[in-house]
Amino acid sequence: MQVTIDKNSGYCFGVEFAIKMAEDEMENSDQLYCLGDIVHNDMEVKRLREKGLVVIDREQLQELNDCKVLIRAHGEPPETYKTAIKNNIELIDASCPVVLKLQHRVKTAFDKMERDNGQIVIYGKKGHAEVIGLTGQTLEKAIVVMEDADLEKIDFSRPVTLFSQTTKSTKGFYELSQKIEERIKAAKGELTALDFNANDSICRQVSNREPQLQKFAQENDVILFVSGKKSSNGKALYQVCLSENPRSYFVESETEVDPTWFHPQDRVGICGATSTPMWLMEQVKAHVESMEEKLLEA
Repeated sequence: MQVTIDKNSGYCFGVEFAIKMAEDEMENSDQLYCLGDIVHNDMEVKRLREKGLVVIDREQLQELNDCKVLIRAHGEPPETYKTAIKNNIELIDASCPVVLKLQHRVKTAFDKMERDNGQIVIYGKKGHAEVIGLTGQTLEKAIVVMEDADLEKIDFSRPVTLFSQTTKSTKGFYELSQKIEERIKAAKGELTALDFNANDSICRQVSNREPQLQKFAQENDVILFVSGKKSSNGKALYQVCLSENPRSYFVESETEVDPTWFHPQDRVGICGATSTPMWLMEQVKAHVESMEEKLLEA
């Protein structure tokens, strides 16, 4: 049995940067708070907790004073920074540069839409950490859409500016954009540049993984997709694998691997989300390789 880890899988730059900042800070501090899970992977959160990283929510942030709090790669709304100033909290800001740039673009577009009686629409998951940071740039007026039913929230007689959560599917974004265009045409009889402005704000480091994963899934007999169940990116990329290879399995760790999934001569590919640490994929690889002898005996 041949077992290979996808060289393109694992942390994106933003997540890697945030974890490095957390580890560096904990070398010099007894305790570091983190606003939300630093990454949507329970195994990595557990590893960092053991080093001294304490995960808190926004309500707990209100009660903290005179301490250090890490802002993870997803970014935060302006309200978080105001709370930090009020409570004398030192922020260790590990917001991804791609997310920060998008927040600025959304804020600029929102100011224009306010003048033009328009709407900001964000293609993303309501309640997702990054989306909370983006809607915060719009005084919570942005309309978050992910499914066709969500389109009912939009007034198609008014101008629309569309952005995307950075980790969403490129295909999904352009399908949504097309549907909004059609609805505007139906409502107004025509579509002009003033009516609709679609901004593909998906991170290319993330979106480029789709074609890479399609190829990887085709090259192997069995795919083990390693990801935390909370990861939106993980759920989307797993579906990419599954569409190319029906013998694709979603696992959080090696403990979920089932020996009945394999045959002795299989080529097994291990891959993961942008929130999946390489050490975890290597752990899964070692576990699968240790099962090989038993498969041959069977």
